[in-house]
This record gives sequence, structure tokens and C-alpha cells, in this order.
Amino acid sequence: MAFELKSSAFETNERIPKKYTCEGLDVSVPLIWSEVPEGTKALALIADDPDAPGGTWVHWVVYDLPARVTHLTEAVPGKEDVEGGGRQGINDFKRVGYGGPCPPPGPTHRYFFKLYALDHATGLAARATKRQVVEAIQGHILAEAQLVGTYSR
Repeated sequence: MAFELKSSAFETNERIPKKYTCEGLDVSVPLIWSEVPEGTKALALIADDPDAPGGTWVHWVVYDLPARVTHLTEAVPGKEDVEGGGRQGINDFKRVGYGGPCPPPGPTHRYFFKLYALDHATGLAARATKRQVVEAIQGHILAEAQLVGTYSR
């Protein structure tokens, strides 16, 4: 088995339900993962939309999740610290935590949820940006799992 990321809300390459978008409750999607590689000390999650008109739009940044954590529940509170360990960063809506899909009317956008297994925690303070997390994990990635959802208005 390989390192794998899934959601009970949608299958890979399927539409993200409205509940998890700006047109719904705008709560985070439930995520679960399996087959975390041996030697993993921490996990990091980045969710973004590469199809946004102004360039990639960051929807969620979570990092320093302990390796023992196997999921993120639906509706993770928009607080700096994640229950069970870990921190949340700033998304491109300028908020801590999750910001759901909210594309302009038009073509379908893809939303990439990327989970990284790391050989050590970043040690970053809460409210880090995607860029800061990406820089901190360079050279420490043991494996990556990905889930892609779609959404359009």
C-alpha cells in the first residue's frame, strides 16, 4: 500500500460538495490518510487552486501535525492550533484555517489537497504562509499523498 489521502465527502477528481465552499457552510472537508511512511515525525497539508485567475490561490495550510494523527475532521475550527497537535497557517483569504472553493463564475477549477510526510516538524509558529511551510519542508519530505476535487459556479 502507498501513502494515500482520501475524503468521505468526495472522490478524487469529483466535485466538492457545496457545503465545503463559500456558497455553503464553508467548513473544511473531512480528510483521512493511511500508510504513513516509517520514520515520519510530522505531517503538513496544503490545499490550493492552481486555476485561480491571479495565479495559485491557497485555501488551507496545516503543519506540524504529529505522525500519529490519521485524519482531520470536517469543520476544523479556524484557530491557530489544531486539536490533537499541529498548527494552521494563513490562507489567501487572509484568515487562519480553511477557506473553501469560491471561484469566479466560469470554468471548473481544480483543488489540490497535498499531504506531506516529513522526517521532522517545521517548528514554525502558527499563522505561517504556504511559502514559509514549503521552504521549511524542503529536504524533509518522505512521501506525498494527493487528493484533487473540482468546483465551479
